[in-house]
Formats: sequence, structure tokens, C-alpha cells
Amino acid sequence: MTEVKDWKNGAHGHKFISSFSGGKDSVLALYKAMKVGEAVGLIVMLEEEGKRSRSHGMPPELIQAQAKSIGLPVYTAAASWTDYETVFMGLLTKAKAQGAEVLVTGDLDIPAHGCWHEKVANNAGLKLGMPLWDMNHREAVEEFINLGFTTIIVTVNLSLGMREDDLGRIFTHEYVKELEARGIDPCGEGGEFHTTVIDGPIFKHPIPVRKGEIIKNGEYAFLPLELDQI
Repeated sequence: MTEVKDWKNGAHGHKFISSFSGGKDSVLALYKAMKVGEAVGLIVMLEEEGKRSRSHGMPPELIQAQAKSIGLPVYTAAASWTDYETVFMGLLTKAKAQGAEVLVTGDLDIPAHGCWHEKVANNAGLKLGMPLWDMNHREAVEEFINLGFTTIIVTVNLSLGMREDDLGRIFTHEYVKELEARGIDPCGEGGEFHTTVIDGPIFKHPIPVRKGEIIKNGEYAFLPLELDQI
């Protein structure tokens, strides 16, 4: 008999550690998990040099500012793609020692079998929670906006319909409609774009940021955000 996954409700009634990119999906998943469970911290993986986050290229000080505003500690480590799983497992083990029972992620479109996050969670003695799993992409984005979160486009793939002038755009219902009209998934699940969240209902205060100069690298363009030390 095929096992029925209950990833959407995995955090319910449990302490959890949340895999955190600082972008809209991981923040919405954290918000939903915090409604039903207790967060013990955020896991953020950094690139080898430790100067930027592995997923969204955010500086550590901006990540720390997000975490401080949310009120959670950060479990962080630098890793190459070669040793990523080993390092990630180490952070899960550390979080478990602090009481975590579940790993929460912001994934939407993960197959029920062969899920990497489930494998590493189980190897660390944790269960998996994915509050956004199988959610309609448009509904996920609309809920995010309706809740009052503010997020900025910081990375675009120019080969997938995104443009350089999308960088710095704030997510609104109007912008979501514009993306869909251009044939772009409003969640960016195909790698079209990444975002950074700077305010919302789980933040005690907005994150002050300043925009750097746009960087282009092949088919990608990036808008560096730095913490504005006012």
C-alpha cells in the first residue's frame, strides 16, 4: 500500500527548524508553520566563501537582520555543492539537539517519492513539513501578498522571460498579473526569479535595505541588496 504523505501538516504541534532563503516561499512556509508549531531557528546555507547565501545570494548581515526581526536564531554554514548535504545534515543534527522535531521547507512542487529534504530530515531523525506542498502557485502568491508581506525581485533569468527592469520590483497583485500575461510562473518555480522579503506579519520591523548596482552574469542579472545601517 502506498504511503500517503502528510507533509503539508508536518509542523503541526511540533518544534521545527526552517530551511530559509529569505525569499517569499520560505517566508510564507515559515509563517504557516509558526501558526501551528514552534520554530527553534532558521537554516541558511552559504556559498563556499561565506559571503553570500547559497540560494539567493544574500549577504549574511541581511539574513541576520531578517532573523532578528522575526525573532529566531540562525543555523548557518558555508558549503560547496560537493559537501552541501554533509554540511546541511550537520546543521539538522545541531537543530535536533536544540529540540527540533521537524524540518520545514518552502517547496511547492516536490514529488511524493525521492524527496531530498525528506531523506536528509529522516537521516537526522526529523520529520518533514512543507506547508506549501502541492499548493496552486497563483493562490500561494496571492495569499503571500494578502497577508501583507513585502518582497523585492533580486535575481532574474533573462532567458526565461524576465527582464533587467524586473529587478527591484515589489510583488503586488498587479505585478503577478503582469508576469502571468508574459507567460511567467508567478512563483518563479522554473527558476525565472528569486526574491528577498523585507517586511510582513512575522517581522517585528521592516528590514532597511539599499540597492546596489545591477550585476549581469550570462543569462542572469542580480540586484545586490545590502543592509542599510541608518
